[in-house]
Amino acid sequence: MPQISPEVLVWARMTAGLSVEEAAKKLGLSGPERLKAIETGERAPTRRQLVNMSGHYHRPLLTFYLPNPPRENAQGQDFRSLPEGHEPSSEAILRTLVRDVQARQQLVRAAMEEADEAEHLVFVNSARMSGGVDRLVRSIGETLGVTLEQFRAEKSVTDAFSVLRAGAEKAGVFVLLMGNLGTHHTDIDVRIFRGFALADDVAPFVVINEKDSRAAWSFTLLHELAHIWLGQTGISGYDGEADVERFCDSVAARFLLAPTELEQIQISTRDITELKERVSAFAVERNLSRKMVAYNLLRSNAITRSIYAGLNEAFDNDRISQKKDQDVSEGGPNYYTVRAHRIGPGLIGVVRRMVAARALSTTKAAKVLGVKPTAVDRLIGARRAALGDSRDLSP
Repeated sequence: MPQISPEVLVWARMTAGLSVEEAAKKLGLSGPERLKAIETGERAPTRRQLVNMSGHYHRPLLTFYLPNPPRENAQGQDFRSLPEGHEPSSEAILRTLVRDVQARQQLVRAAMEEADEAEHLVFVNSARMSGGVDRLVRSIGETLGVTLEQFRAEKSVTDAFSVLRAGAEKAGVFVLLMGNLGTHHTDIDVRIFRGFALADDVAPFVVINEKDSRAAWSFTLLHELAHIWLGQTGISGYDGEADVERFCDSVAARFLLAPTELEQIQISTRDITELKERVSAFAVERNLSRKMVAYNLLRSNAITRSIYAGLNEAFDNDRISQKKDQDVSEGGPNYYTVRAHRIGPGLIGVVRRMVAARALSTTKAAKVLGVKPTAVDRLIGARRAALGDSRDLSP
């Protein structure tokens, strides 16, 4: 087992609000002296003890493999407008997911620094809302090396997303598709979070809720990249009322859609079914999210709030129905192909280099990738085979 930092153990217990005596009792240890010996480094914790600490301290297991306690920017900002009646359990799962990815981020940064591969990314925290939407759109486009024409030339929304993701990862942003803690029992509804950004000048991360429609992934990626450019760590949702959320929405929308294009949608009816068909046709032709198109129609006063709500409900019903169809379908990509697609080639590539440079142990590499240590070699050693053509993968 890799060396565990006593400082991390003490930090995890204290931030859980537990004394040594209380923690020892919860962990089932013979007494506080046993825990003190572990926290001073006199005794090494067993894996079973680390698992128990993870549960009682409410921290992801991989947190305990960090070389130092995480920096105290915790969850960052919460930019969302939560739906009424949302389940507290989903919120707790989301907070755990954010902490999990932050722990991965810090392991990656530490490894890159050890391997002398850490490079300051000048675009992180380089923008301000006062600079305007168009300036930020240009900066993101130039950094990613992707144009609107290239995006729309792709044959599907998944292909188009892959182009944006490749540009972001080439620039140094790790893009993950995650909608739970590893099992479908912890699935997080897209109404709870659309995505989140973890700003860092060496290893920025963007997480997209893979439970959302694939057509929405591109918009969410661009929205979270805007947060990275603003230097902000935080969680995003749909229809956020905060000024910064509206600004990031505008950046993503402007990147993907010229304002005058909306005029091509004939809004001559209040029939939701007919409007849904018109918006769908418009969106599919441009590799866009239907929700994004509807939202921009609302913001331009082309439709009312009630019509917008009706369209959203219809789109959500379609998404749920399509997911059920996928769940009952047979066959599909193997475990490593799906896992590689979710993790992304950017993170797999850097882990592969860090393991080769011995800046990451196999155990820590497994924590970063979210797999068992026995799966690391196959995932990073056969990267191309595992990734396949990621543009054709199911989420």
